[in-house]
Amino acid sequence: MIEPLAAVAAAAGVFAATNIDDIVVLTVFFVASRGTGRPRPWQIVAGQYAGIGALVGVAVVVAAGLLVVPDPWTGLLGLLPIGLGVRALLTRGDDEPPAVVGSLLGVAGVTVANGADNIAVYVPVFRSLNPATGLVWLLVFAVLVAIWCVVAALLGSHPRVVSLVGRAGHWLVPAVFIALGVVILTTSGVLPHLLP
Repeated sequence: MIEPLAAVAAAAGVFAATNIDDIVVLTVFFVASRGTGRPRPWQIVAGQYAGIGALVGVAVVVAAGLLVVPDPWTGLLGLLPIGLGVRALLTRGDDEPPAVVGSLLGVAGVTVANGADNIAVYVPVFRSLNPATGLVWLLVFAVLVAIWCVVAALLGSHPRVVSLVGRAGHWLVPAVFIALGVVILTTSGVLPHLLP
């Protein structure tokens, strides 16, 4: 009985450590949903599952040795949230909050961009797991995605959070996305490969 509990605890620890920043991003999505109606809550949840599923899927394929992903180049995914943030700054109306992402695929794309560095953590883990333990890890990840979405939805409906975004959302929401993209680009190690 100890081994499955240890697998659950390890999976929960790895998921939390690699996805804690998703709480902020998901909260921004839920606040935007309340303000603009886009993305819809179901799109946020489905997009988060699709994004995490894609990251885990790539990690499992890489762990099996079927695909090689050059580490620093995944950092180029940081351009996605930067582009979304800039677009939101340029296209917003004066009286409306910015609609950063309006679809399931947009949410999934931001999740993948934000979690590209997770692959570096997941690959060695999944390489070392037997199939039964790997299944436990996948189930724990699935449950924790739901918990992350619930926490973010609660934060996104909290009056203080909604009030803050209502007052400063025209620049705060795009700034969060631009900052996220910059962090992805700078911490991935891709910039030295791009600069002469």
